[in-house]
Amino acid sequence: MRRSLLLAAVLTTALAAAPARADDVSDAIAEAQRTYQAGQVQAAQTALQEALQLIAQRAAARLAAALPEALPGWTAEEATSNAGGAGMFGGATATRSFRNAQGQTVEIQVMSDNPLIAQLGPILANPMLAGAMGRLVRIGEQRAIQGNDGNVQMLVDNRILVQVNGDAPAEAKLAYARAINVARLIGR
Repeated sequence: MRRSLLLAAVLTTALAAAPARADDVSDAIAEAQRTYQAGQVQAAQTALQEALQLIAQRAAARLAAALPEALPGWTAEEATSNAGGAGMFGGATATRSFRNAQGQTVEIQVMSDNPLIAQLGPILANPMLAGAMGRLVRIGEQRAIQGNDGNVQMLVDNRILVQVNGDAPAEAKLAYARAINVARLIGR
C-alpha cells in the first residue's frame, strides 16, 4: 500500500511537470506504470528514475534558454546545461560565457533546486544580511547583490541562484545580469 501511494505520488508529480503530448517523459512514466502493475518493481523504479532525469534535463535546458545573447561589442559561447549538475549538489545548471574585443570576460551561471541554494537562500533573501555582502541592486523586480569585485548574485523564486562573474568591469556584469530573461527562468 505504501509503495502504491509513493508510486502514485511520483507519477502525479512527473505527469504534472510533463507536457500532455506523447514524448520520452510520458513514455517512461507509462513504462513505469506498466511494469509496476506487472509486479516488476525494479523495472518500474528504473523507468521512474529515467522520467525524472528527462524532466531534469528539460529544466536545465529551460535555464539555458533564459541566458542572454551577446550584448553589443561582445561575443558569446554556446550556452551549456546539465541536469544533476553542480557535482554532488544535484539540481540543474546552465552556463554561458561572453568575451569582448579587449579580452574581458563575463560568465553567467544559473543553478536551480539544489541544497546549496537552500543554504544561501536565507542570506540572499534578507536585505540586511545581503547588504553586508555587497551593494544591493535591482534587476527588474529582483533584488541582487553586487560585490566589491562587481560580481552579481541573485536569488530568483527562492530556488534559482544566478551568478554573474568575470574580469569585465562591474557595469558589464550588471548589464548582463539585467539581460537575463528572469520570467523564462521561472517558467512564465
